[in-house]
Formats: sequence, structure tokens, C-alpha cells
Amino acid sequence: MPRKRSGGRGWYGGAGLRVQVWPQFGRITVDRLKVGVVGAGHFGRFHALKTAAAERAVLVGLHDPDAARAALVAAEANCPTLPLDALIAAADALIIAAPADAHFPLAMQALAAGRHVLIEKPIAATLDEADQLAATATARGLVLQVGHLERFSAAHGAVAARMGRPLYIEAVRVAPFHPRGTDVSVILDLMIHALDLVLALVGQKIESVDAVGAAVASAHDDIANARVHFVDGCVATITASRISLKTERKMRIFAEAGYLTVDFAAKKLTLIGRDRGMALPGFEEFGIETASWDDHDALAAEHAAFHAACLDGAPVLVDAAAGRRALEAAIAVAASITASRARAVASGLIR
Repeated sequence: MPRKRSGGRGWYGGAGLRVQVWPQFGRITVDRLKVGVVGAGHFGRFHALKTAAAERAVLVGLHDPDAARAALVAAEANCPTLPLDALIAAADALIIAAPADAHFPLAMQALAAGRHVLIEKPIAATLDEADQLAATATARGLVLQVGHLERFSAAHGAVAARMGRPLYIEAVRVAPFHPRGTDVSVILDLMIHALDLVLALVGQKIESVDAVGAAVASAHDDIANARVHFVDGCVATITASRISLKTERKMRIFAEAGYLTVDFAAKKLTLIGRDRGMALPGFEEFGIETASWDDHDALAAEHAAFHAACLDGAPVLVDAAAGRRALEAAIAVAASITASRARAVASGLIR
């Protein structure tokens, strides 16, 4: 993180970052953040291309154990491929888009070297690993941001701006099968996005989770349904599937302010509540409001927030604590599925 200036002209900064202060002109100029990308898979490619096009960052290199894949993506992003140690040495910050089981060792190595980190979800495989990453980042004064991309979407902003305290939430996130992502369950692949959004909207601790799931096309659960109870009485029912015929992302929210339904794919929402929009016939105290939004580049917004946190000391919008909460919820869902399956086996319903 850049050090705060104490007055006078000069260069300040750390981890390869330099901030030039010109007090007589009242301005500060900042070098672009040197960013390396670890992982050249589906999402790693997007991170590399987005970094290469960023105004406040420069892509210094890419690393992936698959040399052929790394070379292909690096050529597209116009950057070199580098060994991991060399990439860390060349960068101010690392974006980690590797398989989930590699998140912890890669992030810890980067943080130990004094580098800021943007890590794809989930933050780690266990809560202990998440705690170690958070503690290391805090102790070294480094940015640790978790890639819960939906938080940076226009949809999340549209929903959060119109909703009061939620009482009940239904969320559905389903998609056709694709081998990508099957190294983890659908809980960590798809459901964790909905879990993170629900946690952000409710803002309360989870009291209990009841869930069921099944592995259909992979070695891990491909379908899952969870009923999440919060300490304030709010309940959320979340369904995730990666073996559906079509992609669907919808949410229904029953709140003190009224009823809100959202179709994320169609970019539309409808809200029924008091003093809202057009009056409903026979229920003049209630109105209906419809709205849509224009999609912006959520990944670019996520990167811009990361750059601002690293270069300007801006708050980390999706920090390690948020990543840990989502991981904790996902682990609770998985544990409930395991328990429900064990009960079914014990009762002789399944083998």
C-alpha cells in the first residue's frame, strides 16, 4: 500500500508503487499498478485481457502450468509468460484465477512477498485458510479482494437501492452443463454467487441451513437446494444447478417495503409496495414499479475497484471478511447435504 505523505515534494510508495507529490500544483500522480495474472483458464483469460486494457494497470505477465495454454492467452493479451517466482517479483499485485484448491498456497506466496491480491471465489478451501490469508494481508498492510463478481453488477445496485429489510428470499441460479468448473461442486461453482448476494442483502448471521443435492454429471454435486435461516428470522431458499437446459438467474424478495422480483438475464425488476409507481386497482395504497438497467462491464468495475484500493487506499469493496462469509455459508450447505444423504442411507432410502 502507498504510504501517506507527510508533506513536501517527493516519491512515496511500496511494493513497486510510486506516488509523486507536487504540493505547489496541488496534485498527485500515480504510476500504473503492475499486475500479474496466475491462471490462463476460462476466467484467467478474461482477467488478462481486462488488465491489458485497463487505464490504471499494466499487465506484466501471465503464469500457468499449462505452457501451451499460457502462451496462447499471453499472445492474445500481449504479455510475456513467466515462471511464478518471476511473475511475483515483477508485479505489484497478483490476480489469482487458478483452480480453487490452489487459491490458498498461491495467495499466501504472493502476500508473503508483499503483493496485493485479487483472488477468484472461493477465497480458499477452508475457513482456516481464509483466516490465514486475511491475517497475513492485514499484518502486511496489503489489499486482499475476493472476486465475487455479482457485487459489481448493475443488477446488484438496482436491487439494493430498492429493497428494505428482507423477510424471505427465493434465488435461482441454473445453467447448462459445462466441464469447466466441475473440479468443485455446484455450491462453490454457482451457488456461492447467490449466497454472497443474499448475505450482502440480509446483513445478518446465519442461524441454520437445510440442504439437499446430488452429483449427476460429475464427481461433485451438480444440483443443490438450500434453505438458509438467519438470526433475524429472514429465510432464503437458494437453488443451483449446472445440468439445466437453459441459463436462468432470478430472485424474489419479500421485504417490509413490499415484494421485488428480479430477472437478471432479462435485466428487469418489478416492485410492488406502498407509494410506488402506478397505483394497483383496488389497492390504491400500493403501487407497482418496473425498472430495467443497462449492463456495464462488471469485471472492469471489479478491476477498477481493486486498482483504487491498491493505488489510492480506497476501501476494499469485497474484502476477505466477505469472502469468508460466503465460504462459510457454502461449507454449511455442503455439510447439510452430506448429513441429509447420510440420513437417507441410514433409512435405506438410497444406497
